[in-house]
Amino acid sequence: MTHILLVDDDVELSGMLRDYLNQDGFFATAVHDGESGVKAALSGDFGIVVLDVMMPGISGIEALRRIRAASKVPVLMLTAKGDDMDRIVGLELGADDYVPKPCLPRELAARLRAILRRTQPADVASGPIAVGALTVFPEQRRVEWSGAPVDLTSTEFNLLETLARSAGRPVGKAALSEQALGRPLVRFDRSIDVHLSSIRRKLGTLPDGRSCIQTVYRQGYQLIKE
Repeated sequence: MTHILLVDDDVELSGMLRDYLNQDGFFATAVHDGESGVKAALSGDFGIVVLDVMMPGISGIEALRRIRAASKVPVLMLTAKGDDMDRIVGLELGADDYVPKPCLPRELAARLRAILRRTQPADVASGPIAVGALTVFPEQRRVEWSGAPVDLTSTEFNLLETLARSAGRPVGKAALSEQALGRPLVRFDRSIDVHLSSIRRKLGTLPDGRSCIQTVYRQGYQLIKE
């Protein structure tokens, strides 16, 4: 049973979400401020964190920044409906996904399960995948570039693994969303683009200075085979 940390200053909402998740096969604990959320998230007691962006004192964005400085624990952000900037900043800082508020408990549970599935080691074809200077180790969920480790979030890892398995061929955004985010692609959703931008920054470049991940017009993204 996965222990979920809910960090939200809305006591009534977090209580409702906690009760629903506890009845849906999870074990959820709620705290109501950013300081407590960071401390609990870094305790190692939780398998995933649900973090509200809008909180007094330490905001969810600052809490995420502190969590990511020391931990790879999966984080799902709760963002105000229509607030694209908070979503983009959260994704750039290493959030794995987001759910707009107000949210249905059922949707939250489904998103949490999707993230948790993606963080599990692969059951098949788990040998290393080598593409030029890049090596992906699915079983250990780690990545190296020219032998040096690359620090990726769980969602970034899944995106890169999906591209590596199709190296040399473009992969559409819809397929990337289904396989790496565990949900259908939603119109105007920029999550894939933001995650891939972060991956590009973390990886090295090809000898000609280009990124190894290229955008293919109207087809998606492609990991270049050297």
